[in-house]
Amino acid sequence: MKTVNALTIRNKFGSVLQELEEAKEPILITKGRKVRAVLITPGDFQVRFLDKQAEEEKERWMKKLAELRAPRLGSLSSLEALRDLRGYRF
Repeated sequence: MKTVNALTIRNKFGSVLQELEEAKEPILITKGRKVRAVLITPGDFQVRFLDKQAEEEKERWMKKLAELRAPRLGSLSSLEALRDLRGYRF
């Protein structure tokens, strides 16, 4: 992984982006000897963050769906149980 300081980023941003595209490895950006940021390719961003968020969202929806698939109340369907709770005759 390459390390570049913030001044180099400011002065040679185009060439740093070209290096990122060619090497396809993250580039660490330092300022004052501390790593402050990381440059990654759009493909890495997709894999590392967006796909992970989509998978987490899918898991939340599947869990919610499983909760909604509650067992029946006796022999009544959910519609019949709701009508019974509201006092409708069926």
